[in-house]
Amino acid sequence: MRYILPLLILLGCLIGCQQTKKSPVTTINPSTETTDTVIAQLLTDLHITPIHHASFIIQWKETTIFIDPVNAAAFNQHLDPDIILITDIHGDHMHIETLDSLHLEKTQLIAPQAVAEKLPAAYTDYLVVLNNGEKKEVGPVIVEGIPMYNLREEALQYHPKGRGNGYVLTLGSKKIYISGDTEDIPEMKALTDIDIAFVCMNQPWTMTVDRAIPAVMSFKPKLVYPYHYRGKEKDSDVVRFKNKLQQKNPEINVVLLDWYPNS
Repeated sequence: MRYILPLLILLGCLIGCQQTKKSPVTTINPSTETTDTVIAQLLTDLHITPIHHASFIIQWKETTIFIDPVNAAAFNQHLDPDIILITDIHGDHMHIETLDSLHLEKTQLIAPQAVAEKLPAAYTDYLVVLNNGEKKEVGPVIVEGIPMYNLREEALQYHPKGRGNGYVLTLGSKKIYISGDTEDIPEMKALTDIDIAFVCMNQPWTMTVDRAIPAVMSFKPKLVYPYHYRGKEKDSDVVRFKNKLQQKNPEINVVLLDWYPNS
């Protein structure tokens, strides 16, 4: 009996100590319900349609915006564009055959000077030249040209600074960032109040996943769509991008769309 009491006291102490320890936080993502609500709010009056690689459509209320239209058959299944944005001179962004197939009577085509110089004269009436750092009101949309370029020495040949545009679109109360072909440049990291971001990540031409994560964390968009992620040898691991980013900042939602449906 003389051993029972000390054992009971020791057992009570151990239980008490365990109860006073704080449990580690294991929840790294917001609940599905919370995530769905946030995304639904961000996409109010907005519809995103991925086409392929860098090409997609934003439908905002009555305004149809084509981004880097490549694939005439796919784009001609949709409403005629009010705005076309072209980011760069490469064939996965500026595609004359697709542009020639579109009905442009009500369209304003936004592009940097380098793209404008390569467009046929037939597009002059539709063209609005917008370079890095410039901002214009195009119908109900405010369009701002954002730099996009490479940083790594071995990649400088791909996208020199000043040639192409990323874009920030202001659609009512929402701001949408389209990265274009870029790395984790200071101008991206300095962005503020971005609601939705389309962020490239493919090798060797743009960012790696591991550089895209801290870049996105710097400007903290509410919702990110990885796009333009097919590289020279394989697709970037956008699932890892999503998981690592949301582990580090659960308030940044990531949605994975199928940008390569036929391959």
